[in-house]
Amino acid sequence: MIDARGRSCPEPVIMAKKALASKEASYEMMVDNRVSLENVTRFANHAGYEVKVTEQGDDFLLNITKK
Repeated sequence: MIDARGRSCPEPVIMAKKALASKEASYEMMVDNRVSLENVTRFANHAGYEVKVTEQGDDFLLNITKK
């Protein structure tokens, strides 16, 4: 679980990039704003991952899986 709540871009994208470098099949990431949600989703999609988003109160849970 990558917890990027309270962080502003580009930090959540950098955290996602470091995680994806480990080449695991799936990841979970929490963000707390729409800008981070959109940027991380765009980055993950470009890297060959699919992102499913679940809203949890004011936060977003991103399930990131290899396509």
